[in-house]
Amino acid sequence: MQRTRPSIAGPLITGLAALVGVVGLAHADPTSALKGHDSNAPVDISGARMEVQDRADRAVVAGKVHVRQGELTLDTERLTIAYTNVKGIAIQRLDASGGVVVKSPTETARGSFGVYDLDRKLITLVGGVQLTRQQSQINGSRMVIDLTTGRAVVDGGAPGLDASGGRVTGHFIVPQRKG
Repeated sequence: MQRTRPSIAGPLITGLAALVGVVGLAHADPTSALKGHDSNAPVDISGARMEVQDRADRAVVAGKVHVRQGELTLDTERLTIAYTNVKGIAIQRLDASGGVVVKSPTETARGSFGVYDLDRKLITLVGGVQLTRQQSQINGSRMVIDLTTGRAVVDGGAPGLDASGGRVTGHFIVPQRKG
């Protein structure tokens, strides 16, 4: 019977998660600054062009699109807005494509594509994902930010899919001790 070596992937991932929690992306609060973001706040959207497809309960905004909700901003080239039109217009989901940048006062997240599900309070970014807080940074292929808990999970994706090579990478600033 052949003995297999125990995988270090589980402990390595757990260790990295603990490191991120301890360092907290530059020794701040270990949760995302987006925790507790008011996803019920009004959403302001601007762009070069907007097409409303009312029968499909959707609108498409193109050209340097800027979205603001409370202290959260989203910038992209194209945005599709899914909404309900039962008792007035209520936005359910924003689908962004083309250089997506999501910012809070202390964090910046980037990706090629993004989905902000207002009902589930989740922001998902895919394609060359980068999360930055001060000088610390995490890179991967896909990131999901839970606005309720403030938890951000970054995946490496399949090898060869993008520049991440199937791996999550991080660069963390260590607190400097005097003496």
